[in-house]
Amino acid sequence: MPTTTGLTIPFTGLRKQYNSLRNEILDVTDEVLRSGVLMNGNYTAEFENWLAKKNSVSYAVTCHSGTQALEIIAAYNNDLLRTAWDNPRPTVAVPAMTYPATLNAFIRTGWQVVIVDTDRYGQMDVTKIPGDPDAICVIGLYGQSTNRTVWNRNWNSKQVFIEDGAQHWLADDCRRESHACAISFDPMKNLACYGNGGAVVTNNIHLMEYARAWRDNGKSNHAYIGTNSRMSEADCAQMLVKLKYFDEWQERRSHIAEYYAGELSEFVDVISPGVGVESAWHKFVIRLSERHALKHHLAIKGIETRYHYDKPLFELPVGWDFVDYAKDPYRGAVSFSRECLSLPIYPEMTDSEVTYVIESILEFLR
Repeated sequence: MPTTTGLTIPFTGLRKQYNSLRNEILDVTDEVLRSGVLMNGNYTAEFENWLAKKNSVSYAVTCHSGTQALEIIAAYNNDLLRTAWDNPRPTVAVPAMTYPATLNAFIRTGWQVVIVDTDRYGQMDVTKIPGDPDAICVIGLYGQSTNRTVWNRNWNSKQVFIEDGAQHWLADDCRRESHACAISFDPMKNLACYGNGGAVVTNNIHLMEYARAWRDNGKSNHAYIGTNSRMSEADCAQMLVKLKYFDEWQERRSHIAEYYAGELSEFVDVISPGVGVESAWHKFVIRLSERHALKHHLAIKGIETRYHYDKPLFELPVGWDFVDYAKDPYRGAVSFSRECLSLPIYPEMTDSEVTYVIESILEFLR
């Protein structure tokens, strides 16, 4: 969009990042294609080993997407609860503020879902979890590390803890406290591939074996039902190129977030981690009642912003059957969804671009 300043700031830095890595990406892709080993080769093994080490777990299994990773974890635990505890339809609690993929993964694998209201940071309000669900799906919205009250509460020893880590898995120095975590490498994520990609990370050897079979049509002995859900060798090779720069990218995200927060927190509600809480800065989100007008103002200035998310799960048709308004009015998630606005944040942003975003927001607020 043309502006009076001639400056245009897109929401993502995908084009800039590719242009900076283009020669390396093309070289490694050519190497894979010339090798003839396009699936389940050395690059896949190396990337999975890095993921396991990064997450301080024993196993990592790559697959086609973060949604598929969560489906694998959900399917495994659904089977486990039904057989081990004679539970015909296990119940899982999920927060109201998340992308519908979280809900879809559990519905598709046979769970009864309970949608739970959120706190002022958009994370699950543990005090509003009804009853004693069989599983808790924890999400660190916008990259915030997961709500500490989830882990500190006294739960039933039979309960399963699952992380949909698509947004937050890089927070907390990748310390996994759940039974399993689903990771996404969608193009919108901090560590992104050129298409779809995901992974299951866990210390559970049985889940690891289940995931490896699931992603490859039940191979090697076809003891499990499976599908075709693999990341290619080219995908994994390209990710290994990006790992050479990834720590630097994460540090840059943190610096941008700190600058945003320092300049804006006096004027708007910045959704930043609380005391003792870390963030991977997957998104930088502010909260204000005039968000539509601000979004329009920034668009005129050539700055792209987005809503994450403009409706809680229970306001989407797919979520209508999983709420009880009589018991919970869902005030937290409703108000949050009406006021959140995501600003551009990516390592390729220049200091002048970040300053321009801040100045444009302050111009509107003043």
